[in-house]
Amino acid sequence: MKKLIIILLSIYSFSFSQVEYWNNKNQSLFTIPFYFDVAQHKSNQPAKTRIDVYVQVPYSSLSFVKRENVFDANYNITLTLINESKNNIISEKSWKEKITTDNFDKTVSRNNYNISLKNWELTPGKYFLKTIFEDGNSRRTATKEIPLNVRSINDSIDISDLMFISEVIKDSTGDKIVPNISCVFTNKDTSISFFFTAYSNKHQDVFFEYQLNDLKKNETIKQMHPQSLKAGSNFVSFTINKINLTLGTYNLKVVLKNSDWKEVSSTDKNFISKIFGIPNSINDLDKAIEQMIYIASPKELDFIKDATDYETKMNRFLAFWESRKPNKQSEDNPVLYEYYRRIEYANKNFKGFGEGWKSDMGMIYVTFGPPSYVERHPLDSDSKPYEIWDYYDLNRSFTFVDETGFGDYRLINPDYSRWPGYRP
Repeated sequence: MKKLIIILLSIYSFSFSQVEYWNNKNQSLFTIPFYFDVAQHKSNQPAKTRIDVYVQVPYSSLSFVKRENVFDANYNITLTLINESKNNIISEKSWKEKITTDNFDKTVSRNNYNISLKNWELTPGKYFLKTIFEDGNSRRTATKEIPLNVRSINDSIDISDLMFISEVIKDSTGDKIVPNISCVFTNKDTSISFFFTAYSNKHQDVFFEYQLNDLKKNETIKQMHPQSLKAGSNFVSFTINKINLTLGTYNLKVVLKNSDWKEVSSTDKNFISKIFGIPNSINDLDKAIEQMIYIASPKELDFIKDATDYETKMNRFLAFWESRKPNKQSEDNPVLYEYYRRIEYANKNFKGFGEGWKSDMGMIYVTFGPPSYVERHPLDSDSKPYEIWDYYDLNRSFTFVDETGFGDYRLINPDYSRWPGYRP
């Protein structure tokens, strides 16, 4: 039994020490592979609810191949609907998307993307929805899974889930709504637009109350909007104007009230407000500043932290990263995105006894990036688990030992004086 425990502890430590190698695939790892969102609607089938699943893939997540005068990419999406106990696949949908562009800048843009829509007719209940993305050229994959609580939508009066609006395109056929699948807005946005469907079995007058709640500050903006519903489905869109978004998470709630002002239904959705030009993973300014320890000097950090108000602190934070931008003419700052990609990667892969970015492995990974080669020794009988990370371009190697057997790898004899500092 004692030997079994030792082996289990060694395997446990090994599971927390995986690190990517540096290769050409890593150049796009700071991007988010895909977004997906789910909206529930009244179904035409009795006792069913229609589930719409949107999948958005940014071009920057794809590996494009040049063919003559154009750039081609393709990817596969698989949606798997699983029962509550996760012992049975209820349904699965798979399809392939192809992208072609003659503009190279679009191939690396996070602002260009492709959206797919699939749906199911489901019996109300609890499910899990798993989404798998696979890039056709690089074979890189990404997976996300969420619990899915399918509700019953009332026949007499009710509302669907809400969806945020990215933009409205006007052409000869009318207005076309582009949904905001990422549920991300920026400080440059002074309004929030959204849409949903209201269902009614008769003509009636109702009220919609829109509540925008800043979850960090616990502040709420409320607006009331009267609406006349016809029998059947009613498309409703609304815009909350003159808002000042700061970094953090918000919740938008739609409350349906009848003519007597009695609440009959509601739906809500969270969204993230980020600062324009910075990664979505940054949702706490003070934490993001603390994490700059591997790239900023103590003097630079003190200058940012000593700001007396939020706006000044944010401006100093942005000014620091603007000074590190390799191309001042571009809106994108690859150094900023890569740095916080490494922070996020370290948090997910080097947990140890604290935050991954603070660990010894996290410190080396954030500072130098993925190693050229990793030599792993998780189960050697004559030594504690250890790893050696080689950086060929630096002619350096770093050795980490797990002294406790719980994945808390420590750097052996760190010589800080020899470090060249953060390397993008």
